Amino acid sequence: MDAWEQRYGASYPLGAHNNVTNAGWNFALYSKHATGVVLHVYHHDDPVNPVLSRRFDPYANKTARVWHCFISEADMAGATLYGYSVEGPYDPAQGQRFDPAKILLDPYAREVHFPPEYSRFACSSPGATAGHAPLGVLKKAQVFDWSDDAPVRHDHELVIYEMHVRGFTHDPISGVAAEKRGTYLGVVEKIPYLKQLGVTAVELLPVHQFDPQEGNYWGYMTLNFFTPHQAYASDPAQAGTEFKTMVRELHRAGIEVILDVVFNHSSEGSQDAGPVYSMRGIDNTSYYLLNTNDFSQAIDITGTGNTLHTANRAVRALILDALRHWVEEYHVDGFRFDLASVFSRRSDGSLNTEDPPIISAIRADPMLSRCRLIAEAWDIAAYQLGRSFPGLAWRQWNGKYRNDIRRFVKSDAGMLAPVIQRVYGSDDLFPDTPDESRHPWQSVNFITCHDGFNLYDLVSYNYKHNLANGNNNNYGTNDNFSWNSGFEGSPASDDVEALRRRQAKFFATLLFISNGTPMWLAGDEFLHTQGGNNNPYNQDNATTWLNWQKLAEEADFHRYLRGLIQFRRDHPGIARHIYWREQVRWYGVSGALGLSQDDRAFGFYLDGANEADASFYVMLNAWWEPLEFTVQHNSPADWLCVFDSGAESPQDYFEPGSEAVLAGNTYRVAGRSVVVLQKQ
Repeated sequence: MDAWEQRYGASYPLGAHNNVTNAGWNFALYSKHATGVVLHVYHHDDPVNPVLSRRFDPYANKTARVWHCFISEADMAGATLYGYSVEGPYDPAQGQRFDPAKILLDPYAREVHFPPEYSRFACSSPGATAGHAPLGVLKKAQVFDWSDDAPVRHDHELVIYEMHVRGFTHDPISGVAAEKRGTYLGVVEKIPYLKQLGVTAVELLPVHQFDPQEGNYWGYMTLNFFTPHQAYASDPAQAGTEFKTMVRELHRAGIEVILDVVFNHSSEGSQDAGPVYSMRGIDNTSYYLLNTNDFSQAIDITGTGNTLHTANRAVRALILDALRHWVEEYHVDGFRFDLASVFSRRSDGSLNTEDPPIISAIRADPMLSRCRLIAEAWDIAAYQLGRSFPGLAWRQWNGKYRNDIRRFVKSDAGMLAPVIQRVYGSDDLFPDTPDESRHPWQSVNFITCHDGFNLYDLVSYNYKHNLANGNNNNYGTNDNFSWNSGFEGSPASDDVEALRRRQAKFFATLLFISNGTPMWLAGDEFLHTQGGNNNPYNQDNATTWLNWQKLAEEADFHRYLRGLIQFRRDHPGIARHIYWREQVRWYGVSGALGLSQDDRAFGFYLDGANEADASFYVMLNAWWEPLEFTVQHNSPADWLCVFDSGAESPQDYFEPGSEAVLAGNTYRVAGRSVVVLQKQ
């Protein structure tokens, strides 16, 4: 720091940063419309009465729209916490909601402290919030032993495993030490399981610090973008260290770490009823999208009461700085962006699909542009699947894949052509024309995810059963494209349960023989059930905690799923950089492919020569009765049976070297099942 910065503070970087050379702390806060800023620093044991309050002089402690100051260690008097009071007009008609009685959390805080009297209710009510509001922690840089850690990157082997850190190991029978259940270190203990399963990337539901009193178990109500959620640590004070340990150990196991990040809204909720924790009190019109015809009203295209103003350059900088922080400080490999269409919203809420500024900024960033980037390409008001995100090869969650595959497996009419397109890689959504040059791996294919029925419930329920959530069963989609296999709920008769497992294997096989990037929901490999709840966002209990007893009960299905994942990883001819094009031939049951409304079965031959791989013949039967397929490519002696999802274990999956040679040129494929043959 130069002499001026040591006296008045520096405007960059934003946040609170310890300066070892000058023995003090620099504080920098962005607010375009504030008329005054007061910094408060506190001792850890007294988060109500400040050790020091420093009013910023707008002539000396402000540069452009950034308020800043420098405080020496001596003046800090051992303080470890901080917050702000921000002054300005309270004029909701103009979108301004300043209130100097509110203690505000720095959006750039590197750790969050919740005082003993922390209260979402108090922060949502009129009046002062000292002692009730979250505070930033003044945390000095710490050395972590990353050893030989390096980024992990997979190509055709990429199999994403969507996981909730707490729900993954919180169940007492998870096999994890009691003090580590539901934590980052609990994930570490389960790495051998992940390796055995065969997944090569974990996609963690939100781990940014979220509001512990809001009631969103999934973590989609972010309070702070820079720090790991403390409740996922065995020692909350060591959340950062434990998170880093998890990343390091996953990397050593060859597993990528992808974070589900929520940059479309915050935990501050609606304009009038939500709490004032941070951005709303610091500069509401800069941080949130407001109705340009009535600034007192927020634009809510997230369903949470607010939408981040990502077109604003300060918000854009906040997001970019947070992303870089997670790559630099925590070594994560990529990000899945929740409701990413918000990135395409202009300041008036309209869509900019040409080149949204934040997408351009990520593309231009030498660090972020190399990360794995996945978009949930929609928000409540816009569905942009296959569009937007120009200039970078973003992957996108393919909701059409999910819906079409579900409808095909439940034997809906007219689904043959759509499902063929999904298996092929969704070239309708990601076209590989000279102008577009997109790729099948940009399609993140999934049958289930955290939001909606899990796999067992998908084949066990026709209707959602969400009464436990409250809201009179209204939350959660009604369009599940599910089928209960003849009986609503569980347990059912042996015949129904057997059909459900056959359906589950059908779904899984389709996922792993499709071109694109497969994503698997944690727990589906042993058919965990949520009791028909397709939106358990507030269920922090056995509904969402994986029931590891099912692993032993569903050993046959688990074996089948492990075989599918290994098969996928062993054969680069399935998941390709480009579409299959002339390498694939589509067939009917015993002749030419039919695409009428009544057709519910097809086959295809996939030539693997171009990828130095084997070739395959796949037969798919979504009829409820068995069909006699004719293998219409090569002679029968050329084919080995690898998977027959309609058969009982262990005849449903033949490990390499144990496959049987096809006898004759026909194969009886059971109803609602799929057979995969491999050429010798």
